[in-house]
Amino acid sequence: MNKKSVTITDIAKRANVSKSTVSRVINNSTPVNPEKRDAVLAAMKELHFEPNIFARGLASGQSRTIGVMTQNIGSPFYDAISQGILTSLATTDYSPIFADGRWRAETGIAAAETLLGRMVDGLIVVGSRLPEDELDELKDRVPTLIVGREIDGWENLCLFLDNERAGYEATKLLIGLGHKQIVHISGIEDHQDAIRRKAGYRRALEEAGLPVDPELICDGEFDGDSGVNAIENLLNKGIKFTAVFAANDMTALGARLALYRRGIRVPEDVSIVGFDDQAESAFFTPPLTTVKQPANEMGVAAAVAMIKLIADEEYKLPNLESKVVVRESTMARD
Repeated sequence: MNKKSVTITDIAKRANVSKSTVSRVINNSTPVNPEKRDAVLAAMKELHFEPNIFARGLASGQSRTIGVMTQNIGSPFYDAISQGILTSLATTDYSPIFADGRWRAETGIAAAETLLGRMVDGLIVVGSRLPEDELDELKDRVPTLIVGREIDGWENLCLFLDNERAGYEATKLLIGLGHKQIVHISGIEDHQDAIRRKAGYRRALEEAGLPVDPELICDGEFDGDSGVNAIENLLNKGIKFTAVFAANDMTALGARLALYRRGIRVPEDVSIVGFDDQAESAFFTPPLTTVKQPANEMGVAAAVAMIKLIADEEYKLPNLESKVVVRESTMARD
């Protein structure tokens, strides 16, 4: 029998049960006698029957899908969060649908509308630069969680890390190694993570009694070009420094390349600290000291919480923390 033509009636006949029993088994709505359930499942297998998820959604009022709008597919950090979501949902009867919001707010709005058009039961927003009023609207339309961003008034709906503390710890490590002239290559100017990491850098310097030199703070875009351009500009101006704290690992890699081209050794002449601990960081030359974010764990926790939020059950988002992973790109200053 062609599996596309198999109906509940066919399964009921094969299993010798009523159509309502077949429906209850397929939708897992109410308890069914174990023998009858086994008979229905056996009939479904014999007839190669695959339940129509969309049809089940119409019947139950749920699509059994969760929309995931990520800020940038291809970003190691956001992709690791998405992997955590995938891993967590794999053990449930929910499936994720992904959309890429990129950096611009208008793109994020279009991505969100695409997901809502698929009748998702919930929405996980990873990062995103959507304005807060737009996010408030989404929350009014569908259960929504934010990962990697803090928003006032979204208590227990935001899962984020303390980026200010992380920036502070990264800079403090360099200060503890004896560095006093520390460059910071920041991320996107108005990005919450970039702002807070820079604030942590400044706090560590001020706490140590070191000046915050504007010439050592370079604007960046969370990419390799930012690292290359920042180091080139500093060297061309003759500005002295012994360490670099980059806003992310890609920026750190760009900085490393620029130093290599000038014959400046890492870490003998200049130490470098990155941020994110992307998979390749341990294989940089030399291996990169960086701030590790529990991105996968964030994705897992968000998926678990979303299922409970959809079911209107109690949940609590965990307090996850970053940590500095020390490798060979940093060393003590004589």
